Amino acid sequence: MMKLANEDIIKKVLALELKMFLSVPSIGQSSCQNYPESFKLHRKAQFSCWSRETLESYLRDLEKANGKGINLMTHKYARMDDLIPPLNSNPLIDAIVGYQCAWQRAMVKKYPGIMSGGRPLSSAEDSAFLTSFETYLRGELETYSDATLELLNKDILSKKAQGINMAEELYLYLVKEKGYDSLDEAEQESSKTRI
Repeated sequence: MMKLANEDIIKKVLALELKMFLSVPSIGQSSCQNYPESFKLHRKAQFSCWSRETLESYLRDLEKANGKGINLMTHKYARMDDLIPPLNSNPLIDAIVGYQCAWQRAMVKKYPGIMSGGRPLSSAEDSAFLTSFETYLRGELETYSDATLELLNKDILSKKAQGINMAEELYLYLVKEKGYDSLDEAEQESSKTRI
């Protein structure tokens, strides 16, 4: 059996995630559900930072849930809004949230223009109208299997050892998709228009 390239795995992940995302029940349709291409772009940017092993594991999580009729996106958003009890208490979730929040904080400090339209960073900043990066991430991580969490943590520790900020990697992917050569160029432009 031929191994799929990361790009092909990501396409399969995106197809399953988008199917789940578009069927998340809400009061009326969520405004972000009207922009599936934007959803796919942002998710693809996230997955571009992951190893093949982590992508394959997450694809298995999605396929398993889909086979059982479970919508992981519904669970993620229900957790973000604290509508259901925690889905997974794996201690790696706290570790991953810690690393990702630190990287996100560094991005906000280094590229305030690019990051100005983003979510607030800390769960202490959650409101009825806006969910923080931390709460959003925690809700998502709780939908991952322990195997995927272990592999994602391994990816994070590898990036950290190499001095790579995973959030910076993700945003570099996004700004390049929008036609910029670098984060610095996008930051300069952000003073003129929102990215």
